[in-house]
Amino acid sequence: MIAGLEPWAQDAIRVGTGLAAGGLIGLERGFKLRGQKEGTRVAGVRTFSLLGLGSGIAGLISESQPFAAGVIVLAQLAYLAIAYAPRLKAKGDATSPVAAAATIATGFLGGMGGVGLAIAAAAIIVLILALKNEFHGFIDNLDEKDVKALARFAVIALAVLPFLPDENFGPYDAWNASKLWWVVILVTGFSFAGYVANRIFGARHGTIATAIIGGAYSSTAVTQSLAQRLGSAESAGAEPAGIALASAVMYLRVLVLVAALATRLTVPFAIVIAPALIVGWLAGWWLYRRAPHQEGPAPPGNPIALVPALTFLLFLAGAAVAARWAQSQFGQEGIAVLLLIMGSLDVDAAIVTAGNLPPQAIGAELAALALGGTILANMGVKLGITLAYGRKQSLGAALGLLASMIALAISLVIGWMRL
Repeated sequence: MIAGLEPWAQDAIRVGTGLAAGGLIGLERGFKLRGQKEGTRVAGVRTFSLLGLGSGIAGLISESQPFAAGVIVLAQLAYLAIAYAPRLKAKGDATSPVAAAATIATGFLGGMGGVGLAIAAAAIIVLILALKNEFHGFIDNLDEKDVKALARFAVIALAVLPFLPDENFGPYDAWNASKLWWVVILVTGFSFAGYVANRIFGARHGTIATAIIGGAYSSTAVTQSLAQRLGSAESAGAEPAGIALASAVMYLRVLVLVAALATRLTVPFAIVIAPALIVGWLAGWWLYRRAPHQEGPAPPGNPIALVPALTFLLFLAGAAVAARWAQSQFGQEGIAVLLLIMGSLDVDAAIVTAGNLPPQAIGAELAALALGGTILANMGVKLGITLAYGRKQSLGAALGLLASMIALAISLVIGWMRL
């Protein structure tokens, strides 16, 4: 960014970056501590600016004079330790000294030449400091279940992946540990995002919000929950609309998964499901207009459970071997049938299996039709759940699902005839 400038200009920008970072952080600290009398604050905007300037100079001379740079940084840290020690003992709040230490690190980074990264770091530091009340409010609303869900997702996403090899192995070279685990991260990421959103918005916005949010990670679970309410003594409110909308959201989620995991199938698959997606949303909207708003059910359980995630991983591994075997024995038609059967139980697994197949294993159009068939089979399962649990009051929801299924079936027939 500054490589084309004169040397003196580059040096000025590097040191100026440290000064700017310190001033930005100091401005936030000064505003937060504005109620204290002048001279009683350990560090305000001026002190933070000087810390940024000094650390910027230290970063600038760190290569040519590392000893002098170290002395500058150590002197600044020593000042912070001496100045803040009494306040830490009295109040126990370490925010300002930690922010000051972060200012020194940011200024040093800018002085060494990482201008863009230093400015970005300063902006993030200010944002974190400014959102104190929001962070505290968020933490106050957490319970033990939420913390465990976060910890489990952290294990799935961060603690395992770096140690997995990115190479094919196993029967038919069908397995890739890194790619399989990425799929688990993606699927559980959908679950975690939906769970968090449900905790924040579900109780406030009622059945429709719960269905839309829950449909992003478990439309089947939402369908069962709402259908059970339909079959109970409670009057049918927005539940039929929620069932239809949860499946409509499922179409969008599946399209996103296909785009991420089986990119070459995106266009033909979008063409196949587009009519059903439109009909599903129209049915949900129509049912929503006919029904009063009601408070929604609780979120459908904690989605971040390690045992189901590992079970899903084993299922995918077996499906990958089965797909390669079907290819070797029966060609692409065998793979299409396998995807159809698999998707009736788990649409995501069928998508992952299709995405892991080599391009020559099955044509994009046939694979898209097979995935569309998996969704049709899965919708049939949800229709059965709705009728079984909702009984007489499930007519509206069942008609909404059936309309979407008919649109998808017609699209599949047309696509098959064009092969």
